Amino acid sequence: MWKSIINHKNHHYPLIFYFIMILITIIISSCCPYVSCYSNASTTSSSPKFLCLPQQRSALLQFKQEFAFQKPNFTFYRRFCSIYPYSFYSGIFESYPKMKFWKAETDCCSWDGVTCDFKTRQVVGLDLVNSWLQGPLHSNSSLFQLRQLKKINLSFNNFNFSLIPSEFGQLSRKIDFINIIQNMTNLSHLHLHQVDISSSIPESLENLTSLSSLRLGGCGLHGKFPENVFVLPNVQVISLACNHLLSGSLPQLIEPSNSLRWLVFDNTNFSGKFPETIGYLKSLNRLALWNCNFVGPIPSSIGNLSELTFLELSLNHFKGHELPSTLGNLAKLTALALDSCELSGEIPLSLGNLTRLGYLSLSNNGFSGPIPANSLGNLKQLQYLNLSRNSFRGQIPSSLGNLTVLQVLDFSFNNLGEAIPSFLFMLSSLKVLYLLHNQFRGSLSIQNISSSQLEILDLGINKLSGQIPQSMFKLVNLEYISLISNNLSGTVELSNFSKLVKLQMLWLSYNSLSVTNLSTTEVLPKFQMLGLCSCNISEFPNFLKTQDQLESLHLCYNRIEDEIPNWLWGAEGKMKLNYLDLTSNKLHGSLIVPPLSISYFYISKNNISGGIHPSLQNWSNLKVLDISNNHFGGTVPKWFCNFSSSLETLNLQGNNFEGSLHQMFTCGGMHNLKLLDLSHNQFQGQLPHSLVNCSKLQILNLGHNMISDIFPFWLQNFPELQVLVLRSNKFYGPIWDSDKLLGFVKLGFVDLAFNNFNGSLPSEYFRSWGGMTVKDPNQKNPYFTYFRLSSSQYWIQLYQTSLVIKGVEMEDKMISSAFTSIDLSNNKFDGEIPSSIGDLKALVALNLSSNRFTGTIPSSIGNMKELESLDLSNNKLFGRIPQQLTNLSFLAYLNLSRNQLNGSIPQGGHLDTFPSSSFEENPGLCGSQLLSKKCEVEETPISDQTKDVESEDGFTWKPVVMGYGCGLMVGFIIGYVTLFRQGPTALFWTSFMRRYIDARW
Repeated sequence: MWKSIINHKNHHYPLIFYFIMILITIIISSCCPYVSCYSNASTTSSSPKFLCLPQQRSALLQFKQEFAFQKPNFTFYRRFCSIYPYSFYSGIFESYPKMKFWKAETDCCSWDGVTCDFKTRQVVGLDLVNSWLQGPLHSNSSLFQLRQLKKINLSFNNFNFSLIPSEFGQLSRKIDFINIIQNMTNLSHLHLHQVDISSSIPESLENLTSLSSLRLGGCGLHGKFPENVFVLPNVQVISLACNHLLSGSLPQLIEPSNSLRWLVFDNTNFSGKFPETIGYLKSLNRLALWNCNFVGPIPSSIGNLSELTFLELSLNHFKGHELPSTLGNLAKLTALALDSCELSGEIPLSLGNLTRLGYLSLSNNGFSGPIPANSLGNLKQLQYLNLSRNSFRGQIPSSLGNLTVLQVLDFSFNNLGEAIPSFLFMLSSLKVLYLLHNQFRGSLSIQNISSSQLEILDLGINKLSGQIPQSMFKLVNLEYISLISNNLSGTVELSNFSKLVKLQMLWLSYNSLSVTNLSTTEVLPKFQMLGLCSCNISEFPNFLKTQDQLESLHLCYNRIEDEIPNWLWGAEGKMKLNYLDLTSNKLHGSLIVPPLSISYFYISKNNISGGIHPSLQNWSNLKVLDISNNHFGGTVPKWFCNFSSSLETLNLQGNNFEGSLHQMFTCGGMHNLKLLDLSHNQFQGQLPHSLVNCSKLQILNLGHNMISDIFPFWLQNFPELQVLVLRSNKFYGPIWDSDKLLGFVKLGFVDLAFNNFNGSLPSEYFRSWGGMTVKDPNQKNPYFTYFRLSSSQYWIQLYQTSLVIKGVEMEDKMISSAFTSIDLSNNKFDGEIPSSIGDLKALVALNLSSNRFTGTIPSSIGNMKELESLDLSNNKLFGRIPQQLTNLSFLAYLNLSRNQLNGSIPQGGHLDTFPSSSFEENPGLCGSQLLSKKCEVEETPISDQTKDVESEDGFTWKPVVMGYGCGLMVGFIIGYVTLFRQGPTALFWTSFMRRYIDARW
């Protein structure tokens, strides 16, 4: 058609034709800028018609030559910062070497990762995230020739921690961060996530006025972050997570800002108070300050952040403050995490306004009161709810039945009670239910479970009673069940568990259950962990023969009388057993060496005899060996010093081992040992100095042997030593030397009783015993450890000992890290009791009885506010009993008998409650406690304060004093409860939160 029109030479074109031609030209020009660019390029160069400028292409090709290409592995990135979930790194495995495919004969503006400006023909963007780059980025790199770069992303490459070609050996291996800042002032996006910079942030960063996005997570930054970056006119994203040495604070803003949308400082050293002006950031969408050092209250102005969708403030220090009710104004919030923030009070009802919330975690705080029924019941989009490790009480509100999309519910470690509501098992989306360590009682009711998706059920450490309901075996998706430490009773047919084909972990220990049908022919699930302690089992369960996936087996505190069968280790080594606990059974015979896969082996309190088998020396993966309280004997073999270098716990207590200890430690093979218990044997000779090879020791128990030596002053070189027991040996001499000043920094439990130590103690003696001077409730318990199998954590009891407290020797009592004790009794110490004893303000028990101490009782003992047991009996003490002893409000046992004390016994506090036996055989002593020896003159006057308390209507403090006994009992119960501080929940919380965040962002 067009041809016929053009060939009509004598015909005048209509106006419409010209209009159409103009319109087509305009469309082509606007839609295809390459035409003009290539045309211009052809007029200036004889090279191919490329958009890319030759010098730009040359710089990029030179940049390519600076690196090798090697696919990274997951662990390389994971080590930078543990807060990122696996899914965050999953993109790494889908990455590829972008620069490898850059070819000189093609247009650099078409290369993968390169962006050009079509008008200026300059390279303005470079995105090489996850591009397998390996090698250093030097200060003279051709990268810095690209002066017009506005966006640069080099995240997730290996610029520093890889092998470098020999020709670069003498050059710097660090990114020249300052060069990037100074030479690229037009940058709008600077992304160097997980690239090791190891630098402070230069002040010149404040000059990048075009900066929009700054992402420098995991870059090894240090120093102080410049505050003016927060107020750059165009900045929207500041992400600095996982720079542990980077400090800074949130700025006091002068005026509202509409640009900032992301502030991410997770795992940095940012600190200070939250400024009230945080509410000025009206456009803020994400605020993540996990694991920083912020203090003070969370300001109420945070409720002004109306665009906020993600708020993560966990692991900060808002001690004693409450949550502001204005949090309820954040209507767009989808994730709120305030774990371990030291918050207190009750949860504000206004949280019920956050109807878009999908993730809510307030664990490990001081929240109290009932769980707010109406507010939490409104959060119908909630998928994850964690209120664990608080002090909530009362029932679980029925309104939580409205949470139909809830997947994880964790109310563990609270004071919730009554029956476990059956509606929890009707939540069709619920996959994880943690209710462990509460006060739930009554029978377990599980109803209407046809649609249940429950995978993890943990009801351990409660007061549940009755039988396990048959309906539980209909929860066919269960992978984990824990009913440990309840009052459940009755018979459990093991064959019932054959219905739960997905079950991997089962814990029924420490109830009153009887597990039967142990030789069932039913096909049982392939267990990974199985806990059947105290389940009335009298033989090794036959079904274990087919459990070739078993990693952890607990059969402790049963009545098994057999020898350990060979088949327990699995046919042809197929079993993966890593942990075995056969403690407290009736096993006999000699020890059959378990397979090399075993790392944790507990077989204490049985009747096994014989010596240490030679094949044990090949047990290279062993971490814990506990063969205590059996009938093993003989000498320790010479090869023992080369025993497993991974060994952390060795417990030979309560056997018949004999001979010298010298050959045990001469090789230095057990250099990772943390617990060594050789007590209650017949070892003799000196304590070998070669024990210094075990410098990581935390617990050393050599009690009840025949070791003859001076005090081992060199033990103070063990920086982690916390328990030292030398009781009932033949040690002798002084325990101090002016040339060997003791410095036990962490020592908290010392028992030197029943030896021949002598000499006096200088007045400053105890001032260097730092582990007893300050009570630290947050101190980690050194007498427990945990191990990981698959995805769970379990706390394992490591250490028991005997101790004398309150006048009674108590065997097999767990020592808590909060329990501190000194026992120097039954030696030959003389001189005065050092006044510095009063500095040990965290001490719980002090026994200096049956020595030759003289002088008066130090009044400084009144400063030891935590003291519960004090025994100074059978010495040569004289003078009056200090009035300050009445200040010891926790004192439950006192023995001052068989001394030369005189005067009246002080009145008040607990001293009024002790029997006469606490004071007898002190000829000059008198008082109301000694019924046969009242003071002739009225006893020491009570203080004015005490007089004021005793009112005219006859009220006295005696009934209150009687209440101390009940309080003490409650204290012991609470102490026991705190020993179970961890469970198999932490990994799931972290993983779920990060998966949830990934899905949302």
